[in-house]
Amino acid sequence: MVSRVLSRVQFSSKKETSSARKGKVMKRSDSCGCGKKVRTRSSFTLIEKGLPSSSKRKADKNHLTDVQWVDKIPECPVFYPSAEEFEDPLVYLQQISPEASKFGICKIVSPLKASASASDVLMKEKRGFEFRTYLQPLCLSGWNVNGKGTYYAGESNYTFKTFEKRANKEYAQRFPGSRSLSPPHLEKKFWQAMTNGNQGMVEYGVNVEGSAFSSDPNDQLGQSKWNLKTLPQLPQSALRLIGYPIPGITDPMLYIGMIFSMFAWHVEDHYLYSINYHHSGAPKTWYCVPGGAAPEFEKVALDHVYAPESLHNGDDIDASEILSEKTTMFPPGILLQHNVPVYRAVQKPGEFVVTFPRSYHAGFSHGFNCGEAVNFAVKDWFPWGAVAGYHYATLGKMVVLPYEELLCKEAILLSDLASESSVKNCFAQHIGFLQNALRNLIDLNATSSPSPESQGTILCHLCKRDCYLMFIECSSCYHHMCLFHDVKSVGCSCSGTRVVFIREDIQKVEDMYRKLYEQEEEECLSH
Repeated sequence: MVSRVLSRVQFSSKKETSSARKGKVMKRSDSCGCGKKVRTRSSFTLIEKGLPSSSKRKADKNHLTDVQWVDKIPECPVFYPSAEEFEDPLVYLQQISPEASKFGICKIVSPLKASASASDVLMKEKRGFEFRTYLQPLCLSGWNVNGKGTYYAGESNYTFKTFEKRANKEYAQRFPGSRSLSPPHLEKKFWQAMTNGNQGMVEYGVNVEGSAFSSDPNDQLGQSKWNLKTLPQLPQSALRLIGYPIPGITDPMLYIGMIFSMFAWHVEDHYLYSINYHHSGAPKTWYCVPGGAAPEFEKVALDHVYAPESLHNGDDIDASEILSEKTTMFPPGILLQHNVPVYRAVQKPGEFVVTFPRSYHAGFSHGFNCGEAVNFAVKDWFPWGAVAGYHYATLGKMVVLPYEELLCKEAILLSDLASESSVKNCFAQHIGFLQNALRNLIDLNATSSPSPESQGTILCHLCKRDCYLMFIECSSCYHHMCLFHDVKSVGCSCSGTRVVFIREDIQKVEDMYRKLYEQEEEECLSH
């Protein structure tokens, strides 16, 4: 038990406060942790910093130019909830999850209609609303070791109406005399343009902070729980326990597109769920690979998309790390060719699209449109979050949300210990690991000190893992280290003393762990 281990630790008389330390703390304004979503979510901000926007890629173009594979992609499931079923989105999503999660994506047709259009909301309710776009070249890059496919930050500010005019002009230039083309026809045209290359650029208003849900009290959809401004804070959502906003994760963002605006292959941060509402305009085509097939997807990307030269230069390449830049776009036909399951959704106004944990997805727009998206997490997400945390730590990738904090807070609030196995199992396994790590530190005569409740979550300087319950600190350089590292093998260059800091309010966590431990013993005895 954690409490038994802690009872053996002698706390030092000197109590350090967070203000005395120089390490990373996940706070509202911390740009390296849970700060603005744009810094970690969007590959475009990486491009502004001058980092490579796309990876070295290769492909056999002979079978890329043949787009007949488009007809072979199966559609995702579509759900038509009644008004009663539509009452609580997270309850409904958990009801359909056993079936929908097999596809990694599903479409939900809302029985409620918005009385105010996105145009009215963004032009009238949100006066002064403007945004910038990014320029996207319509090509698959060089598909070789030197291939670069850059998305450029645009210089113009658009209102909703001025961008609509720009988007309609682009559509008319690409398809003169054609006011409306069918989704299958446009899908083939998109991939032909991408594989042929030299098809110019399109613009995309991506990660635009804000919402197009109306605040009018008479707007049924805007006043419902499906309003993406309120959905992440619902009682069933684990993200309600984050005490600060994270744009794109806890707060929605807008995506305003034109013909062939695209979003590249990616999974959501921390393998979260995502929900996207199509406010208005032309349809949007989505492709999705179920979360269970994510390793197969990454293997295909590594073996058949990224250049083989990158595998032989001494570097340990991880496809998911490159894909996380969100600039890798390749035809789903490559996935079909290698037996990776992939599904399609054609989203229209009034429809929600939900993606499930660790489901890779990509897509493009059929013309001017406005969508809105946000993340959410229900209790069955925690095992996925644990896998994501381990993967992030392996890559040294900065976390976006405090997983350990969410897990502990959700576990403490459990009312029915007989259910909620996802939270219960993740919590017990996590605390059990920390228990063993503490035992090892005690054997090394580690010095300990209480960490104030106001400390928040600390980031490990070695792997960027979030530390909520306890962390190790060097008394000289104030570097922080999580308990997932072997202290004996990871030295500090300044040779300072290592101190283990443990939250002052850890008693709540101990009590819940004890309850789970006792419940497990009772279940074993009953059998």
